Amino acid sequence: MVSVTINGTPRTGRGTSAAKADRNAGNIPCVMYGGGESLHFTVSPDEVRDIVYTGEFKLANLVVGNKSFRCILKEIQYHPVTDVIRHIDFLNLSDGNTIKVSVPIRFEGTAPGVRAGGKFVQKQRSVKIKTKPENLVDEMKVDISKLKLGQSLRVRDIAPMEGVEIVNPGALPIATITIPRGLKISAEDEEA
Repeated sequence: MVSVTINGTPRTGRGTSAAKADRNAGNIPCVMYGGGESLHFTVSPDEVRDIVYTGEFKLANLVVGNKSFRCILKEIQYHPVTDVIRHIDFLNLSDGNTIKVSVPIRFEGTAPGVRAGGKFVQKQRSVKIKTKPENLVDEMKVDISKLKLGQSLRVRDIAPMEGVEIVNPGALPIATITIPRGLKISAEDEEA
């Protein structure tokens, strides 16, 4: 699993005015909670770029002062107009404690339905899983090599992994092979 090192600076003040002063200085106010403690700190926008602006799931190796923590990104708050990051929440990973995270879906193989002229349509980009930090995965792989024209894959079709439970409903479609109009018309002509 890919890990990104983030260097933070402990915050001296808390509250709205202190957070506003941190933002005016060009920093992002952050909080790390979990494991029985919470830690307030700031980071520069460059420090979190590799973990925020990516479609991959990554762990954060958070270094604040002389302490290091293994965390995941839990929530990001953006400015409603400018989309500038206003606040970030991190969750400290403690072995044995169950966590819920969203991880991306990766499709493997080539669908026979695509070779037959169909179009592959991805309905979901990620699934929510429940697991312990020691069983944490960075993606869920799905084999599409048996997907024919008009067929769909659902959450229940994802191969189970030990220690990982998928929280999404099993009937939720994640991918489908649509039949183009041209193929539908030619099939109707053959029937006639």
